[in-house]
Amino acid sequence: MKITVNDIRTKYLNFMAKQGHAVIPSAALVPDNDPTTLFTGSGMQPLVPYLMGELHPKGTRLTNSQKCFRAEDIDEVGDNRHTTFFEMLGNWSLGDYFKKEQIPWMYEFLIDEIGLDPERFYVTAYIGSKEVPKDTESVTIWQNLFKNKGVSNEVAEIGSEADGGKRGMKADERIFYYDGSKNWWSRAGKPENMPVGEIGGPDTEMFYDFGTEHDSTYGEHCHPNCDCGRFIEIGNNVFIEYIKTEDGFKKLAKQNVDFGGGLERIAAACNNDGDAFKVDSLWSVIEKIQNLSQKNYDDYLEAFRVVTDHIRGAVFMIGDGVLPSNTEQGYFVRRLLRRAVRYADILEIPAGELQNLGESVINSYESHYTNLSDRRADIKSAIAGEEEQFRKTLEKGLKQFNKIELQVHVNTKEVNGKKVIDKSSATTKPAISGKNAFDLFTTYGFPIELTEEIAATKGLVVDKVGFEKLMTEHREKSRAGSEQKFKGGLADNSEIVVQYHTTTHLMLAALRGILGPHIHQAGSNITADRLRFDFTHPEKIDSEKLDQIEVWVNKALQVGGNVTIETMPKDKAEADPTVEGSFWDRYPDEVKVYTVTGHDGTIFSRELCGGPHVEKIEDIKGTFKIKKEESSSAGVRRIKAVLVQ
Repeated sequence: MKITVNDIRTKYLNFMAKQGHAVIPSAALVPDNDPTTLFTGSGMQPLVPYLMGELHPKGTRLTNSQKCFRAEDIDEVGDNRHTTFFEMLGNWSLGDYFKKEQIPWMYEFLIDEIGLDPERFYVTAYIGSKEVPKDTESVTIWQNLFKNKGVSNEVAEIGSEADGGKRGMKADERIFYYDGSKNWWSRAGKPENMPVGEIGGPDTEMFYDFGTEHDSTYGEHCHPNCDCGRFIEIGNNVFIEYIKTEDGFKKLAKQNVDFGGGLERIAAACNNDGDAFKVDSLWSVIEKIQNLSQKNYDDYLEAFRVVTDHIRGAVFMIGDGVLPSNTEQGYFVRRLLRRAVRYADILEIPAGELQNLGESVINSYESHYTNLSDRRADIKSAIAGEEEQFRKTLEKGLKQFNKIELQVHVNTKEVNGKKVIDKSSATTKPAISGKNAFDLFTTYGFPIELTEEIAATKGLVVDKVGFEKLMTEHREKSRAGSEQKFKGGLADNSEIVVQYHTTTHLMLAALRGILGPHIHQAGSNITADRLRFDFTHPEKIDSEKLDQIEVWVNKALQVGGNVTIETMPKDKAEADPTVEGSFWDRYPDEVKVYTVTGHDGTIFSRELCGGPHVEKIEDIKGTFKIKKEESSSAGVRRIKAVLVQ
């Protein structure tokens, strides 16, 4: 019987707990109080403050399975290993244990606990540079572990990925040295890119050999870091032991360990099948699709994988409170579901069934992620509503397509016996212009594949060259505006942003005091220019009430006072009626409660939060001014406000 994803997750957390690790919950897919990134994209991301020196309430040994989402991988879904949503098993040492503990633990877990074949297990390490020595300590530990299992333990020096493609690997080689582009971690990348003050260190990565035939497109020879698909990285041990100084690299006084392992990749290795979609948590959805479509997975690999991945990603995002919309995180939920609809149509899945595929996802994961079962009805309703809305949009888009088709025939003329378009075109046949195809995509959500399919049935072609040119321009503009949001770095803790964080607490207290206790946070985005705050409220707020909210906040600013912080168990905070909080399931089991108290003794605000705050109300400079109040989504309003100097 194949080992399940739930089994591996449970075994890992139990194994690390036996080594003295506190099991902490997964952070939410939407980082709390961090406007620099849209999603949690790695297991490390929520732990960065503690890796940088902040004390964690659970101690120096931590472990969890972290929900992750990488929006940039949406277009890559369709092969056997790319997914937008994934889980990352992780454990961390905050100045506690180091290499001699971490490496044997990982080997014991992967080989002895869950039964990976040691003959198919390969590792890499850092080859060193002029400033940082070769990581011989990790290699020596690995050699002894392999020797004790009776498998080969020869070491090879590779260098770069390109070097590996030229050199290849020999039969007895098990451990491979690579350069800083592969086996070094810092937020700035390779050692030579690190600024003064940045921390980083070598890593040792673990690969599983699925034994598939090498694809020479990726290099003449195969090696562990080859991208041909034979070797898949299943885990990465990062040893954060250096800091860059004016005088070069120095050892840190406290050295940290960060391990990240792809849960589904590990499951695929356990099942000796490189197709990540055949692990049980995804296969249950694929089986449902096969029943609904009466088609076989192997005959429609891309369509099956896109629908399965996108529905799962949407389920987890909606489960974390993100609904389909045209902005930020909601835009990606919408994009996932709309792509799922299109590929579901290719598979001829009956309309309205996507919500039932969502049910399959919930059933696979609810034992660990209980928020999915708690929000089952909301998740299914959101999926069904978006599918229905998109189908109406498709109907409008088809009407627009018909108008475009008519215009194409009007503008087509004979030149030297050939039909061409009046304006520049990449084809001599009647064609949908690149501009029209682009407009169908951006306005009506028509993927280029859909436009091409419809065009083919009408004897037309699509100017895909022109479309791709416009899409490239569109992506570059979008990337320029949002590239910082995918870095996954620390939140902006600049002075003005910290002021806005505390001001937001005061504004929420004012909203609840003036409009009623039904108001809770539904989302926020804080930058150095303004605060933006979403909250539960059924109707527009009139100007008189907005004025009262401004007066309330400004009075608190005038009174002045202190901001104190208390760390307490989450269940205690949640049970305390004086503590305001939303998204409780996003927080760890030890939480921070911030209390804002005026010099006159008035408690202005007492709220659950994970963000940075001022120490005194007097640190907030300027006058609070509401710039805009508007609808955010059904039952949710949005306020944008500033501090006027």
